[in-house]
Amino acid sequence: MKVEIWSDFMCPFCYIGKRHFEEALSQFPQKEQVEVVFRSFELSPGATYEPGVSMTELLASKYGMSIEQAEASNARVTDQAAKAGLTYHLDRVIPANTFDAHRLVHFAGQQGKMKEMAERLFLAYFTETKDLDDPELLADLAAETGLDRDEAASVLASDRYSSEVRADEDAARRIGVQGVPFFVLDGKYAVSGAQPAEVFAEALRKAFGEEKPLILVNDEDSAAGACTDESCELPTNNK
Repeated sequence: MKVEIWSDFMCPFCYIGKRHFEEALSQFPQKEQVEVVFRSFELSPGATYEPGVSMTELLASKYGMSIEQAEASNARVTDQAAKAGLTYHLDRVIPANTFDAHRLVHFAGQQGKMKEMAERLFLAYFTETKDLDDPELLADLAAETGLDRDEAASVLASDRYSSEVRADEDAARRIGVQGVPFFVLDGKYAVSGAQPAEVFAEALRKAFGEEKPLILVNDEDSAAGACTDESCELPTNNK
Protein backbone atom coordinates (compact mmCIF):
# COMPACT_ATOMS: atom_id res chain seq x y z
CA MET A 1 0.00 0.00 0.00
CA LYS A 2 1.28 3.45 -0.90
CA VAL A 3 0.74 6.52 1.27
CA GLU A 4 1.41 9.85 -0.45
CA ILE A 5 1.95 12.92 1.74
CA TRP A 6 1.65 16.40 0.24
CA SER A 7 3.42 18.91 2.48
CA ASP A 8 5.64 21.97 2.61
CA PHE A 9 8.63 22.50 4.86
CA MET A 10 7.36 25.91 5.99
CA CYS A 11 4.08 24.39 7.17
CA PRO A 12 4.10 23.83 10.96
CA PHE A 13 1.10 21.53 10.78
CA CYS A 14 2.83 19.34 8.19
CA TYR A 15 5.53 18.28 10.63
CA ILE A 16 2.94 17.68 13.35
CA GLY A 17 0.76 15.68 10.98
CA LYS A 18 3.77 13.68 9.85
CA ARG A 19 4.46 12.70 13.45
CA HIS A 20 0.85 11.72 14.10
CA PHE A 21 0.85 9.58 10.96
CA GLU A 22 4.13 7.94 11.95
CA GLU A 23 2.69 7.14 15.37
CA ALA A 24 -0.26 5.41 13.75
CA LEU A 25 1.93 3.60 11.22
CA SER A 26 4.23 2.27 13.94
CA GLN A 27 1.25 0.41 15.44
CA PHE A 28 -0.15 -0.80 12.11
CA PRO A 29 0.23 -4.60 11.79
CA GLN A 30 1.02 -4.39 8.07
CA LYS A 31 3.43 -1.45 8.39
CA GLU A 32 6.16 -3.30 6.50
CA GLN A 33 3.87 -3.36 3.47
CA VAL A 34 3.33 0.42 3.47
CA GLU A 35 5.38 2.62 1.15
CA VAL A 36 5.49 6.30 2.18
CA VAL A 37 6.11 8.89 -0.54
CA PHE A 38 6.50 12.63 0.07
CA ARG A 39 4.89 14.88 -2.52
CA SER A 40 5.75 18.53 -3.12
CA PHE A 41 3.39 21.37 -2.30
CA GLU A 42 4.58 24.99 -2.17
CA LEU A 43 2.54 27.23 0.07
CA SER A 44 3.87 30.32 -1.67
CA PRO A 45 5.37 29.48 -5.08
CA GLY A 46 7.96 31.97 -6.26
CA ALA A 47 7.93 33.89 -2.99
CA THR A 48 10.87 36.02 -1.90
CA TYR A 49 11.38 37.37 1.60
CA GLU A 50 13.30 40.36 2.86
CA PRO A 51 16.15 39.43 5.19
CA GLY A 52 15.38 40.01 8.84
CA VAL A 53 11.59 39.79 8.54
CA SER A 54 10.29 37.29 11.09
CA MET A 55 7.43 34.86 10.68
CA THR A 56 5.69 36.66 13.55
CA GLU A 57 5.81 39.92 11.60
CA LEU A 58 4.54 38.19 8.46
CA LEU A 59 1.62 36.72 10.38
CA ALA A 60 0.72 40.04 11.95
CA SER A 61 0.86 41.81 8.59
CA LYS A 62 -1.08 39.16 6.68
CA TYR A 63 -3.92 38.82 9.16
CA GLY A 64 -4.07 42.41 10.39
CA MET A 65 -3.31 41.44 13.97
CA SER A 66 -0.93 42.74 16.56
CA ILE A 67 2.50 41.25 17.18
CA GLU A 68 1.20 40.04 20.54
CA GLN A 69 -1.69 38.19 18.89
CA ALA A 70 0.66 36.62 16.34
CA GLU A 71 2.97 35.52 19.13
CA ALA A 72 0.03 33.97 20.98
CA SER A 73 -0.98 32.05 17.85
CA ASN A 74 2.57 30.78 17.42
CA ALA A 75 2.59 29.72 21.06
CA ARG A 76 -0.52 27.60 20.52
CA VAL A 77 1.05 25.87 17.51
CA THR A 78 4.28 25.36 19.45
CA ASP A 79 2.32 23.71 22.24
CA GLN A 80 0.57 21.43 19.75
CA ALA A 81 3.96 20.49 18.30
CA ALA A 82 5.33 19.73 21.77
CA LYS A 83 2.49 17.29 22.36
CA ALA A 84 3.67 15.47 19.23
CA GLY A 85 7.21 15.36 20.61
CA LEU A 86 8.53 18.21 18.44
CA THR A 87 10.42 21.34 19.42
CA TYR A 88 9.41 24.49 17.55
CA HIS A 89 11.03 27.93 17.61
CA LEU A 90 8.51 29.83 15.52
CA ASP A 91 9.80 33.16 16.79
CA ARG A 92 13.13 32.43 15.07
CA VAL A 93 12.20 30.49 11.91
CA ILE A 94 13.39 32.06 8.66
CA PRO A 95 10.74 32.46 5.93
CA ALA A 96 12.07 30.73 2.82
CA ASN A 97 11.22 29.67 -0.70
CA THR A 98 11.09 25.87 -0.47
CA PHE A 99 11.27 24.95 -4.16
CA ASP A 100 14.89 23.81 -3.97
CA ALA A 101 14.19 21.86 -0.77
CA HIS A 102 11.46 19.98 -2.62
CA ARG A 103 13.82 19.27 -5.51
CA LEU A 104 16.33 17.92 -3.01
CA VAL A 105 13.73 15.51 -1.62
CA HIS A 106 13.13 14.12 -5.10
CA PHE A 107 16.88 13.69 -5.58
CA ALA A 108 17.04 11.91 -2.23
CA GLY A 109 14.18 9.67 -3.33
CA GLN A 110 16.28 8.46 -6.25
CA GLN A 111 18.91 7.43 -3.70
CA GLY A 112 16.46 5.70 -1.36
CA LYS A 113 16.66 8.53 1.20
CA MET A 114 13.39 10.41 0.69
CA LYS A 115 12.01 9.91 4.22
CA GLU A 116 15.31 10.79 5.82
CA MET A 117 15.68 13.96 3.74
CA ALA A 118 12.16 15.15 4.48
CA GLU A 119 12.65 14.61 8.20
CA ARG A 120 15.98 16.45 8.16
CA LEU A 121 14.47 19.45 6.38
CA PHE A 122 11.57 19.74 8.83
CA LEU A 123 13.94 19.49 11.78
CA ALA A 124 16.30 22.06 10.26
CA TYR A 125 13.49 24.53 9.70
CA PHE A 126 11.35 24.34 12.84
CA THR A 127 13.82 23.21 15.50
CA GLU A 128 17.19 24.47 14.29
CA THR A 129 15.73 27.54 12.49
CA LYS A 130 17.96 27.05 9.45
CA ASP A 131 17.54 28.99 6.21
CA LEU A 132 16.17 26.57 3.63
CA ASP A 133 16.83 29.16 0.93
CA ASP A 134 20.58 28.59 1.32
CA PRO A 135 21.90 26.04 -1.23
CA GLU A 136 25.06 25.43 0.79
CA LEU A 137 22.98 24.61 3.85
CA LEU A 138 20.77 22.30 1.79
CA ALA A 139 23.82 20.47 0.45
CA ASP A 140 25.10 20.07 4.01
CA LEU A 141 21.76 18.62 5.11
CA ALA A 142 21.85 16.21 2.18
CA ALA A 143 25.29 15.02 3.29
CA GLU A 144 24.00 14.51 6.83
CA THR A 145 21.36 12.13 5.50
CA GLY A 146 23.99 10.04 3.74
CA LEU A 147 23.82 11.61 0.29
CA ASP A 148 26.84 12.73 -1.70
CA ARG A 149 27.28 16.43 -0.93
CA ASP A 150 28.90 17.31 -4.26
CA GLU A 151 26.14 15.61 -6.22
CA ALA A 152 23.48 17.32 -4.10
CA ALA A 153 25.16 20.69 -4.69
CA SER A 154 25.23 19.96 -8.43
CA VAL A 155 21.50 19.20 -8.38
CA LEU A 156 20.76 22.42 -6.51
CA ALA A 157 22.84 24.46 -8.97
CA SER A 158 20.78 23.05 -11.86
CA ASP A 159 17.08 22.74 -12.59
CA ARG A 160 17.02 18.99 -12.09
CA TYR A 161 13.90 17.56 -10.45
CA SER A 162 11.95 20.76 -11.15
CA SER A 163 9.55 18.81 -13.33
CA GLU A 164 8.99 16.29 -10.53
CA VAL A 165 8.04 19.08 -8.12
CA ARG A 166 5.64 20.57 -10.67
CA ALA A 167 4.15 17.13 -11.37
CA ASP A 168 3.38 16.68 -7.67
CA GLU A 169 1.74 20.10 -7.53
CA ASP A 170 -0.29 19.37 -10.66
CA ALA A 171 -1.44 16.09 -9.11
CA ALA A 172 -2.48 17.95 -5.97
CA ARG A 173 -4.62 20.30 -8.03
CA ARG A 174 -6.23 17.42 -9.90
CA ILE A 175 -7.37 15.69 -6.71
CA GLY A 176 -8.49 18.94 -5.12
CA VAL A 177 -5.86 19.49 -2.42
CA GLN A 178 -6.65 22.86 -0.84
CA GLY A 179 -4.15 22.79 2.02
CA VAL A 180 -1.43 20.68 3.58
CA PRO A 181 -0.64 18.28 5.05
CA PHE A 182 -2.76 16.05 2.82
CA PHE A 183 -2.44 12.28 2.97
CA VAL A 184 -3.68 9.91 0.26
CA LEU A 185 -3.75 6.24 1.19
CA ASP A 186 -3.47 3.90 -1.78
CA GLY A 187 -5.59 6.25 -3.88
CA LYS A 188 -8.65 5.27 -1.83
CA TYR A 189 -8.84 7.42 1.28
CA ALA A 190 -7.56 10.87 2.20
CA VAL A 191 -6.82 12.65 5.43
CA SER A 192 -6.55 16.43 5.48
CA GLY A 193 -4.67 18.31 8.19
CA ALA A 194 -2.70 17.33 11.27
CA GLN A 195 -5.32 14.90 12.49
CA PRO A 196 -4.85 12.75 15.63
CA ALA A 197 -3.05 9.44 15.28
CA GLU A 198 -6.38 7.65 15.76
CA VAL A 199 -7.69 9.14 12.50
CA PHE A 200 -4.65 7.92 10.61
CA ALA A 201 -4.95 4.48 12.22
CA GLU A 202 -8.55 4.23 11.02
CA ALA A 203 -7.58 5.35 7.53
CA LEU A 204 -4.80 2.77 7.34
CA ARG A 205 -7.18 0.00 8.38
CA LYS A 206 -9.81 1.05 5.86
CA ALA A 207 -7.43 1.54 2.96
CA PHE A 208 -5.44 -1.65 3.32
CA GLY A 209 -6.63 -4.18 0.78
CA GLU A 210 -9.77 -2.27 -0.24
CA GLU A 211 -10.74 -1.07 -3.69
CA LYS A 212 -12.68 2.17 -3.34
CA PRO A 213 -12.54 5.71 -4.75
CA LEU A 214 -10.77 8.51 -2.87
CA ILE A 215 -12.75 9.32 0.28
CA LEU A 216 -11.90 12.05 2.79
CA VAL A 217 -11.83 10.36 6.20
CA ASN A 218 -12.22 13.48 8.34
CA ASP A 219 -14.89 16.13 7.81
CA GLU A 220 -13.50 18.79 5.47
CA ASP A 221 -14.80 21.49 7.80
CA SER A 222 -12.74 20.00 10.62
CA ALA A 223 -9.45 20.21 8.71
CA ALA A 224 -7.99 22.55 11.32
CA GLY A 225 -4.24 22.28 11.37
CA ALA A 226 -3.72 22.68 7.66
CA CYS A 227 -1.76 25.29 5.75
CA THR A 228 -3.19 26.95 2.66
CA ASP A 229 -0.57 29.68 2.24
CA GLU A 230 2.87 30.64 3.48
CA SER A 231 1.68 31.53 6.97
CA CYS A 232 -1.06 28.93 7.44
CA GLU A 233 -4.68 29.32 8.50
CA LEU A 234 -4.92 30.86 11.95
CA PRO A 235 -7.57 30.15 14.59
CA THR A 236 -10.32 32.76 14.61
CA ASN A 237 -10.05 33.11 18.39
CA ASN A 238 -6.99 35.22 19.14
CA LYS A 239 -7.56 35.53 22.88
